[in-house]
Amino acid sequence: MTATGLPGVARVDTEALRGELAAAVHGEVRFDAGTRGAYATDGSNHRQVPLGVVVPYTVEAGVEAVRVCHEHGAPLLSRGGGTSLGGQATNTAVIIDWTKYCHALVSVDPQRRRCVVEPGIVLDALNAELAGHDLVFGPFPSTHSHCALGGMIGNNACGGSAQMYGKTVDNVRSLEILTYDGTRCWVGPITEAELEEVIAEGGRRGEIHRRLRGIRDRYRERIRRGYPDIPRRVSGYNLDALVHEDGLDPAELLVGSEGTLVTVLHAELELVPTVARKSMVVLGYEDVAAAADDVPRLLEHCTPLQLEALGGELVHFLREERMYLDSVALLPEGASWLFVQFGGDSAAEADEQVHRLLDGLGKSSQEADVAVSDDPEREQQMLKAREAGLGATADPPDMPESWPGWEDSAVPPERLGDYLRDLLALFAEFGYERPALYGHFGHGCVHVRIPFRLKSGPGVATFRSFVRRAADLVVSHGGSLSGEHGDGQARGELLVRMFGEELVRAFGEVKEVFDPDNRMNPGKVVAPYRVDEQLRLGPDYRPEHPNTYLGFPDDGGSFHQGVMRCVGIGNCRSTSGGVMCPSYRATGEEEHSTRGRARLLFEMMRGHADTPITDGWRSEAVKESLDLCLACKGCKSDCPTGVDMAMYKAEFLAQHYRNRVRPTSHYSLGWLPALAQGARLAPRLVNAALHTPGLAEVGKRVAGVTPEREVPRFAPRSFRQQWHGQARREPHPGDRDAVVVWPDTFTNHFEPRVARATVEVLENAGFRVAVPERPVCCGLTLISTGQLRSARRVLRRTLRVLRPWIEAGTPVVGMEPSCLAVFRSDIRELFPHDEDAERLRGQFLTVAEALTRYAPVDWRPPWYGAEAVVQPHCHQHAVLGFGADRTVLHEAGVNAEVLDSGCCGLAGNFGFERGHYDVSMACAEHALLPAVRRADPATMVLADGFSCRTQIAHGSDRTAVHLAEVLAGWIPRRPR
Repeated sequence: MTATGLPGVARVDTEALRGELAAAVHGEVRFDAGTRGAYATDGSNHRQVPLGVVVPYTVEAGVEAVRVCHEHGAPLLSRGGGTSLGGQATNTAVIIDWTKYCHALVSVDPQRRRCVVEPGIVLDALNAELAGHDLVFGPFPSTHSHCALGGMIGNNACGGSAQMYGKTVDNVRSLEILTYDGTRCWVGPITEAELEEVIAEGGRRGEIHRRLRGIRDRYRERIRRGYPDIPRRVSGYNLDALVHEDGLDPAELLVGSEGTLVTVLHAELELVPTVARKSMVVLGYEDVAAAADDVPRLLEHCTPLQLEALGGELVHFLREERMYLDSVALLPEGASWLFVQFGGDSAAEADEQVHRLLDGLGKSSQEADVAVSDDPEREQQMLKAREAGLGATADPPDMPESWPGWEDSAVPPERLGDYLRDLLALFAEFGYERPALYGHFGHGCVHVRIPFRLKSGPGVATFRSFVRRAADLVVSHGGSLSGEHGDGQARGELLVRMFGEELVRAFGEVKEVFDPDNRMNPGKVVAPYRVDEQLRLGPDYRPEHPNTYLGFPDDGGSFHQGVMRCVGIGNCRSTSGGVMCPSYRATGEEEHSTRGRARLLFEMMRGHADTPITDGWRSEAVKESLDLCLACKGCKSDCPTGVDMAMYKAEFLAQHYRNRVRPTSHYSLGWLPALAQGARLAPRLVNAALHTPGLAEVGKRVAGVTPEREVPRFAPRSFRQQWHGQARREPHPGDRDAVVVWPDTFTNHFEPRVARATVEVLENAGFRVAVPERPVCCGLTLISTGQLRSARRVLRRTLRVLRPWIEAGTPVVGMEPSCLAVFRSDIRELFPHDEDAERLRGQFLTVAEALTRYAPVDWRPPWYGAEAVVQPHCHQHAVLGFGADRTVLHEAGVNAEVLDSGCCGLAGNFGFERGHYDVSMACAEHALLPAVRRADPATMVLADGFSCRTQIAHGSDRTAVHLAEVLAGWIPRRPR
């Protein structure tokens, strides 16, 4: 690897650096192209390819990594969740990622309400561990499911709860720090007398305190005059920490310094009691400025937990994108809204605060522009519309791409309305139309993404001109450039406009105290790069736009545009809830998150000359990253911007293996439907061959199947053989009571009982059932292995077979969710302009959907009065929805615990492929298998997915059943 030249930094021999890090650091040292590509961007407009990444196993290993970097003069960047919107988490440096291993809650002192943590611990994980003490860490940003405390400290994170608990800086008591030159110590508040003692002790620690005292003494009055007295000032270094009444607080100074001064090794945090009960009122207004105008009046009457705002344009985007429609439906009348949430030790105490506020405002809960709730689930549902802001505004409908860059300015709450009107006028002047405003209005903090034209020279110049004007505007209102996200590169060069030359010079002196050689996250905050440098796009961005097999109809037919959906929010790095992203949850690897994969695909498009991914579709680094993608489609629903990595993976595999020999598993598993058709001629003989010791092991090895899996057994007779072997009068296309039952490969050849149960349920409900006479297939296994030409041929044949039923509008009922998802989603990618494909998308239904939509009103399922653990298939979660299933289970008297457990881990061919077994089982052990094992023996286990049922059988002693078997009355039940 060649040496790398860095602006303002000595040349670094990266090969020698990598070698010594690998030898000295107990951890993972990665300078490969894939890792560097995955870490090249954060959530901002900026991009810098790192020298390499170190993932230390322990904090001590991280200390050793800093030592080696110091010896080589290598720039250094500590990184948490990597969601920074200001460019703080991207740099041409060695990145230390603390999140995979250094995430311990070291100690808790419940009496003092304190705890000590390592820097990689995620906020939700911390609060889960603190739950037994009825304590939480107060600041709660929207990235709570995946942001690390180290990153929160670096960025001085806030969130809506800062209304009550303040910023991160207000909740940090002391820090264990490491300077670039190796000084390690704890710092925190220190009195004048203690300060004198520390200085007298000498050494590097004494020198740091002495020099900080000198900066304080020189700039004391300027600091007191130059810092706006507002609740959301996050910009600049916290020099006000140096002018306490008695002494100073280096820890307070270092919070929010964005990794430019020191490395944080441990943090002592102050905790707050959990809130027992919450209540909320939502107030409607004629526009967002009117809502802002009313904030001071509300604050006169209450001290809420949160005071959040949602603008009308954002709600318009949510409706257009069909996001969180249930949340939007709960909003009262209005064109903009304020959410005011209260907490108390009881529901009555929380409710009383709501009514006191309404009384003070002269309003009633019965008015059309007021909505009140003390139901936690309803409140959370209402807040989802507000929390959807970043995702909904990233790629708004009928609008250019929108970007951060002026997304978190803050002013005194009493001046917020006037500021918004001036800001809206500035947007109009620059041609940035339809800004969707929202934010933490109780603290005067405004969020918005702006359609900056960052792909052209004039557009970038206009962007730069705008942010300079916007900086002057917010300062004129007594505000801060940043009220939450920090400065980084997005606002670093603008700090002089807010603080003036003198205080910015003081920032430089603080940097000189801790990092005189400018190796800590260089180019951010102090001596910053320009806001229009190192852009993720920029006028020199020239990506390839290849012809593709898939149509990407929601992205203008562009694979590149689909990849660009990822804006770095990082929800795919969460560790619980939803489906996304099972492989990240199993490995903890950035490259195995949806975001990491999207970053690598972005680099693969070769829009920048310095991209580490230089071999395009043939890239082994991209292939390795995508190899552990389970194609679960969880990202399609759980990613706020709708990334569909399953489709990107299918396209990549198709291109990667074009005119090349594929892995044997692509043939054995990808062509499973055809092989199954052949096996039906002698299923017993095939089963004997597949399960004979010795022969089975050889067969698995040849087929690329993992040896730990037992191959499913073929049924003696397929469902279609059973069906067409009997004399039946099937309905004709167009008959009013006709339905077509779809004989998918898994049900047809392995579990025909599920199909028989489905027929029985439908016939009991008054339907007349038809089954295709000719073999049909959805092409799922071909799609998941990237054999897209073959998948198109298979689906064309299927469309021809179904054409009479399609033209008649006859419902087609599927039993296997993954096959259903092909017809509801994937078929549009393969045939974006085919009318039959579009019609079929609307006709393909689950068993539950067919019953709830078309069964006679007097139809009722058998009554069970039983408990059930239900594992929804990933594609049910992502594409089909589960509402109809809940309805019929309720009507059957089944009290269903629907697991929010992520993917089962088998995921079609994924869990059978060699090399995937450990990840597959780790996904299952995340939540599914423990829940199944905990279930009482009398509790039913339901799973509509063949993969899910197979995984449950493999990992437990339970047998899962399909919903159709329950509705057919085939499961033992209690009498009504």
